[in-house]
This record gives sequence, C-alpha cells and structure tokens, in this order.
Amino acid sequence: MSKSSAVVAPGNGPGLTRVIIVGGGAAGITVAAELKRHMAGLDVAIVEPSEAHSYQPGWTLVGAGVFTRRQTERMERSLIPEGVTWIKAAVTAFDPDHNVVSLSDGRALGYDYLVACPGLKIDWDAIQGLKETLGKNGVCSNYRADTAEYTWRLIQGFQGGTALFSQPAMPIKCAGAPQKIMYMMADHLRRRGRLDSSKLKFCLAGEALFGVPFFVPPLQTAVDDYGIDVCYRHNLIAINGPAKAALFSVTDKDGVARDVEMRFDMIHVVPPQTGLDVVRESPLANAAGWIEVDQATLRHVRYENVFSLGDAASTTNAKTAAAVRLQSPVVVANLLAAMQGKAMPKSYDGYGSCPLTVALGKIVLAEFAYGGKVTPSFPLDPRVPRKSMWYLKTKFLPWLYWSHMLKGGTIDIRHRERGW
Repeated sequence: MSKSSAVVAPGNGPGLTRVIIVGGGAAGITVAAELKRHMAGLDVAIVEPSEAHSYQPGWTLVGAGVFTRRQTERMERSLIPEGVTWIKAAVTAFDPDHNVVSLSDGRALGYDYLVACPGLKIDWDAIQGLKETLGKNGVCSNYRADTAEYTWRLIQGFQGGTALFSQPAMPIKCAGAPQKIMYMMADHLRRRGRLDSSKLKFCLAGEALFGVPFFVPPLQTAVDDYGIDVCYRHNLIAINGPAKAALFSVTDKDGVARDVEMRFDMIHVVPPQTGLDVVRESPLANAAGWIEVDQATLRHVRYENVFSLGDAASTTNAKTAAAVRLQSPVVVANLLAAMQGKAMPKSYDGYGSCPLTVALGKIVLAEFAYGGKVTPSFPLDPRVPRKSMWYLKTKFLPWLYWSHMLKGGTIDIRHRERGW
C-alpha cells in the first residue's frame, strides 16, 4: 500500500470496533454470524469476491451421483448475516503492522481486529498438463464443482479398464476425499457387474491409507474387498490427457525417486494444496505459508488483534468443515475477550471429522483431535461402517451447515476420547 492511499473503514460510524473478516466461506460466514449474535452492534465486514458459496463437503457426493451440484450451492448474498457489510473484492495484501488490508479494487481497509480465513490454494498448475485436460479426456477431480459433475459422467459411462486415483502430500482439504470417490465408484461398478473387468489403482504420495492409524483397518478391508491396487510413494507430476498417460514420481524406501508412467481410461486427480500467495507473501505466514496461530487459542502468535481459522490457519488438524464448526466458537469467544482485555477463555483441541465413505450407504466416521487422538461423538466403535453415518453425512450435516452453522448456531454433539 502506498503512503498516499486512503484507509477507509467498512462500517457503521466512528468509534465502533471494526472487525474485518477476510473470506466468506464456511469459516467467515460462521464467525460473522456468531459475532453478531453475541454483539449486535459490532461493526463487522466480510471481504469476499465470490458471488457463489459452495458446500464443499458435498462435492464428493456430486462426483458419485448422490448430490446434484445445485444442492451444494447458494448465492453468497443470501448468506451474509444481517448487519454485516459485504465487501465484494479480494485481498491483495495484508499489512498487520498497520492494521490494514489492501483490496483488488484499490481500496485499503483499516481494522481493529482481523479474522483471516481466506482458504487455501488448490494448485492445479503443480501438475504439468492438468489444467489443459481437466474436465475431458477422462481426467476429473472432485476438488472443483464443475469437474465433480464430470466425475459422475465418467463413472456412469465406465465400461471397464483402468481407473487411477491420485493423492498428493498433505495437507489437503479432507484427507479422506481422494479415496472416498474410489470406493463409491468401485461399489457402482460392482452393482453394474463391471468391477471384475476394471482395474482401480490408488496412487498416493504418502505411506499409509490414512494419517490416523486407528482408522486404517476398515479402509484396508475396503481396498481388499474391491481388489484395489494401492501404490504408495507415488506423486503425480504430469498428465497427457489425449494420450491417456499419467506420470508419477515414485520414491523407493531409500528415498531414490524415478519417473513411472501409467496408462488410464479415467483418472481422478487431487492437486497439491498450499497457502494462498497473498498469505505466503505476508507477515502473517509461517515458514510453510500458513497463517501462524496458537494451536489452542487461534490467535496469531505475533499480532494480538489477528485471529485465523479454517484451511488457511497453521493448525495441524484436518482441514474440514467439521473443524471450522468447532474452531468458530473458539475464535469468537477469544476475540470478544481480547476486545475487553481479558484472557482467552476457550481452546481448540484440534477436532476434525472425516466421514469415510467405503460404499454407497456405508460410512466410517473418523473423528480425531491433535496428535491423532480418536475422539468420537457417539458411543459406537467408529471403525465399523454404518448406514446411520451415511444418513448423518447426506441428510443431517448439510442441514446443520446451511440452517444452523452459517447462521451462528453452536450445536455440538460432544466428542471425547473413548477406548475400544
């Protein structure tokens, strides 16, 4: 920001505390609604350029033909809480030393408190050739709404052959999503009598099916049942769509890498994911490019009037909407306490949830906190695939998102560590 730029406030007059929320996704809308519920007169503005808001946990179900894309979308304007100013622009720079954010429309906004939840960068460019072929030539991804629709068209038309499923190095949005679509496709193929003529391969950069070992056995059972070939330490680096060829960098146990080409009839791609450029280039970022917050209070470690949550934050939890649901009340309570000069009253334990869909109608509900601690909400063995969790995923959780969470509600089924 140049010294001559005018710094403007978004809101409702001088003398009021100004809270700028960067990002109008799940985290931003929820925090704004909760803040207004606690303090109706607070001057709150959301900076968000998008006109459409997506329920991203539903995209995997779009790819499997369970949801339509329309079911996962709302207009952003309809979700902005009453009394909150919507600034339809993108943030181009953070200047926390001067309590200012610069916008794509040339403005600079001053704030008293900043809640930074702009999401992350899905790096389609990191895989050579991907952008040119995505959405055609049998190349799909559930990490975008339009190409999730293409995933379902491919599954419907699959007559046999080789289907590849990739997963990059962590962190990514919902660590289970890369394999959930694989299991649902396998189930579709089995129901149509096409599984025996199909070869499904799960090519992942890591060395385990899931980052929390407790939940690996039911996933391994699904892999074995469907006859899926799991290729560990396989990192997708390039795709030639017209040639139906995928290039992987494969690392052996000694750390030596070599390139391996695989042919496919269909490939579901999960691209690498990083902090947004505007975050990585800002004073808010840590060395890895995420907004550096205290893992418990979610307040920035260097800027006391800055909080962050959601995908952009440096917390080591799974990047899921379930995490946002538990982070939001922590941020709101701690921000309001900071306004009054009080100690932080709430702590986030790293809770996240990943409904692992191992078949159509069956889900392993993985719930866990920092350190991989298993913290289920129900007194049932969470390793067992259950139809009840399918209804939770497809019926209750979307309702909870649209009708409660984004309106500032704080319903929580208490999770806690249990033993089996």
